Amino acid sequence: MTIGRRFLASCAFAAIFAVSTMPTQGQSAAGSPATTSSSQSTSTTQSQTQTDADVNNGNRPARHAQPGLTYSTYHKPTESEKFHNYVFDAFGPYSIAGAIIAGTVHQATNAPPEWGGGMQGWGSRVGSSYGISVITQTTRYVASEALRQDTLYYRCECTGIMPRAKHALLSTVTARAGNDGHRVISIPAIIAPYAGGEAAALLWYPSRFGPKDGFRMGNWGFLDQAGMNLGLEFIWGGPHTLLNKVHVPVISNVTGSTTKETQDKP
Repeated sequence: MTIGRRFLASCAFAAIFAVSTMPTQGQSAAGSPATTSSSQSTSTTQSQTQTDADVNNGNRPARHAQPGLTYSTYHKPTESEKFHNYVFDAFGPYSIAGAIIAGTVHQATNAPPEWGGGMQGWGSRVGSSYGISVITQTTRYVASEALRQDTLYYRCECTGIMPRAKHALLSTVTARAGNDGHRVISIPAIIAPYAGGEAAALLWYPSRFGPKDGFRMGNWGFLDQAGMNLGLEFIWGGPHTLLNKVHVPVISNVTGSTTKETQDKP
């Protein structure tokens, strides 16, 4: 219990720090709301200007055959943008809501039974789920910084359910690299869910849990990330999404799905 209380206290302190440093408007990372219209417009204009300049100078930028990405549409995020996206993903409302949902499911299935029932058991399970999320996002951020990869999620500019679904699932195991944003296999994206699962199994789960259980938790975390990408692609926060087409009070606004800049192109 002492370890659990210290862990929850650490998470609470981290959450307070994150809220104090969180930008006033959402970001465009995986698991976070769409970027503000001004930054979208500026980045697109700058990228297009650079492309035109390169063409005029005889230097044609390389283009990569991949869903929804060309040189003119990719904006390499700054270090500040990547950090703020990390803070939002690790400590923001999606992470907290996900922990509450996961903790409630585990409470209903009494997993693990050693934590008991009631509010104390529910709190332990929610705190555990939140801790897994924080460690997962932190691992992804630190590893991607070390390997100079951009693991943010970029919605597909393609059309059709299957191409967009393929793009979302492919983004679960890939990242952008270089100034042109070409796609590469992403070790940070792959190992991050397993880092969270192993940490839970070895640090605060009951002693009967071991590395195999952590690996199993990592598998679920990996599937959770794939589901999050599909949600970002089809349901909320961007063009061609469900909450962009069908306005749901409060929810559409909170997820950044109602701004004019995110409406479907004619």
